[in-house]
Amino acid sequence: MAEPVAWGADGVPHSARFGDIYHSESGAIAQARHVFLGGCGLPEAWAHQPQWRILETGFGLGLSFLTSWHAWRADPRRPRLLHFVSIEAHPVSREDLLRAAAAHPELAPLASELAAQWWGLLPGFHRLVFEGGRVLLTLCLGDVQAMLRAQQPFEADSIFLDGFSPERNPQMWSAETLKAVTRFARRGTRLATWTVARSVRDALAPCGFQLRKAPGLPPKRDCLQGVFEPSWPLRQRGQKEAAGVFPGRCAVVGAGLAGAAVAASLARRGWQVLVLEAGAHPAAGASGLPVGVLAPHVSPDDALLSRLTRAGVRATWQEARTLLAEGTDWRGSGVLERRSAGTARLPPGWSAEGPNESWHASPGQLCEAGLAADAVGLWHARGGWVRPARLVEAWLDQPGIRVRTGCLVARIEGPAQVGGTWRLRNAEGALLAEADRVVIAAGHESAGLAPSVLLQPVRGQLAWGRMASDMDLPPMPVNGDGHLIAQVPDPGGPLWLTGATFDRDNGEARLRSEDTEFNRQRLARLHPQAARQLAPLFERGELQSWAGVRCASSDRRPLVGPRDADAPDGVWLCTAMGSRGLSFAALCAELLAARWHGEPLPLPAVQARALDAQRRAAARRPGSPAATGGLEAAKAKQDNSP
Repeated sequence: MAEPVAWGADGVPHSARFGDIYHSESGAIAQARHVFLGGCGLPEAWAHQPQWRILETGFGLGLSFLTSWHAWRADPRRPRLLHFVSIEAHPVSREDLLRAAAAHPELAPLASELAAQWWGLLPGFHRLVFEGGRVLLTLCLGDVQAMLRAQQPFEADSIFLDGFSPERNPQMWSAETLKAVTRFARRGTRLATWTVARSVRDALAPCGFQLRKAPGLPPKRDCLQGVFEPSWPLRQRGQKEAAGVFPGRCAVVGAGLAGAAVAASLARRGWQVLVLEAGAHPAAGASGLPVGVLAPHVSPDDALLSRLTRAGVRATWQEARTLLAEGTDWRGSGVLERRSAGTARLPPGWSAEGPNESWHASPGQLCEAGLAADAVGLWHARGGWVRPARLVEAWLDQPGIRVRTGCLVARIEGPAQVGGTWRLRNAEGALLAEADRVVIAAGHESAGLAPSVLLQPVRGQLAWGRMASDMDLPPMPVNGDGHLIAQVPDPGGPLWLTGATFDRDNGEARLRSEDTEFNRQRLARLHPQAARQLAPLFERGELQSWAGVRCASSDRRPLVGPRDADAPDGVWLCTAMGSRGLSFAALCAELLAARWHGEPLPLPAVQARALDAQRRAAARRPGSPAATGGLEAAKAKQDNSP
């Protein structure tokens, strides 16, 4: 339920919860420019920087974010990347966002873009993407102290302390909250806020901020500005890559979904990326399936996999909206997931009226999907189908990316000296590439380049064909035990697809007739009406099959991180997407790029650690939770974290 906003006759928005106004009579835009941007020396301070990271407490109506974005867009000296991380316990509605910006014509178009991504705002982290991935809003919804704890510490360049007044919302301004904010400051980080309350100053000063009062925006006489300059030496941050790296040359092994997504994320940050693909063309492996389903996993306890796939679907959805042609390359039609009776439970409080994007399918939705009225299912509003090869092509068609096909990387040689380059060679020893860093994203073939990591090949085969004019197949994908995608536009006639098998420890991509029969039988259970219509095609063999080999880890989560714990600066993995490449590729690529550059992560720290490539090796080390019998306890703690 969105936080209600009461709009006064003077146009000033009020919060009934806190008995306070969202901004002064001078207006939120004037306050944002004078107090926050001006108080942090922006936009001058970010001139010619590779990136700028702003941490805000109190998103409110989003006007400080929109004002910062507008200033970035108007500045020819703007940084390549603008990160804006904001914490909000009570998000307002899309309508109130638009109403707040309507009085400012320069912000109205930006507010419309923000409103278009204002969905699925459950508690937790949400990464919203603008300007082709160069303006990134990480919206953290929940208690301010919990959200600050959930963050992997990053070095903020500017800190905006906002929120309702200390008298009305004391937790936002407590000494504990302000101390937690300090974890994100580096020497020279500038802080700004509209309040000069003594309690706030007394809490900030011992944390290392040098503070001064500055002229305020009427009717406020003063505002507060600060610089983080503690008189004591600072501890080295624990995360080795926290300070970031300077973009250079990167070689990516594999031109499937994972490799293409990594290449695009790094190229946006200034890297020169060479993608080496063993096949004859990009998406030659498992990413070459004709059409795939994009849908989240849902569990009644909202377990780790559910939260990860929800974040991943958001990331892919935004990429598809930006890069692909709707209705041809992808369609956000929603997905109906068929469940058996008693297994369609949702987390408490989820409903069609809530902020969640999945709920119990209605009788009308079941009927539209061609299922019986007594069928049981979930409706995923932010789901649909995607042509993976088109997404791969769009990612690789970015400035700074080159692709070489027919290049099978057999070994990676480390640099002979510190600061040297990595060399990638084929089986004959011929040099394929030299690079400052390497990312292995070659699916199940990654195992040959990362022998210490346990990877499992998983073969999958599906059946597909063209729809006859008299066929009545569902307009949205139906999944569950297998899936059915139909009415996919194609020059030769609309397509249907069903499958796919899931054969563990099988690395052969050859087609098998028994799998075609298996897919037919499974379709009969998933969607009897469609199975009856397609039965003649199966019987006469008037269909085609496709098979590919996916890659999975032992715990079915992707691997993102350094290949070797002892050499974290050179070769990284981004692989093991399993059967969820469409859900995970964009998210994992952004996670990798953020770790390299010391940026705010797109996920809470505990979820990011759950994807780290070294997590399995760490579990086997003496003294680890696994080695001491505490693996299940550690997993339970992880699965119930924000």
